[in-house]
Amino acid sequence: MRTAGYGTRVIHIRPATPADAPALAEALVRNREYMRPWEPYRTERYYTAEGQAERLADGGERWFAVDGDLVVGCATLSGIVLGPFRSASLGYWVDGAYTGRGLATRLVEEVFRAAREELGLHRIEAGTLLDNHASQRVLAKSGFERIGTAPRYLHIDGAWRDHHLFQRILHDNPPPRG
Repeated sequence: MRTAGYGTRVIHIRPATPADAPALAEALVRNREYMRPWEPYRTERYYTAEGQAERLADGGERWFAVDGDLVVGCATLSGIVLGPFRSASLGYWVDGAYTGRGLATRLVEEVFRAAREELGLHRIEAGTLLDNHASQRVLAKSGFERIGTAPRYLHIDGAWRDHHLFQRILHDNPPPRG
């Protein structure tokens, strides 16, 4: 578990567990309106502990930023491909009440560490809406480089939206033989 200090508060960054489903659902309900401009349409089940338990069991790798019992941020690696590609897609969010404190950058740094040291990944990719400048700053601070723009990339907030695409190469070691 990694920690980051924010004033008098200490935010812990740790892997997600199935037992986190209720706290994650609470965080998503609390941030529903805040995150709407960057999120796809979600069913009501998504905002329940049961819906989040299903998501936590879906095979992606997740890390939470927690403040006491509150989940205040999440980073996810999805679409993990091993073999000669050794790549994954990164997604992350931070509670609206905790933005602007470097927490997203800390989450992303922990994902890099785990992706390189524990999963043996070579590369991570991420995408942002064209006008999501805050997320683009997080990616730039974290060593991502922009590799292009994808028209109508994801269905976000009710429409197909263009995204800037980014990647970070974690290392150039060859993949394990096997």
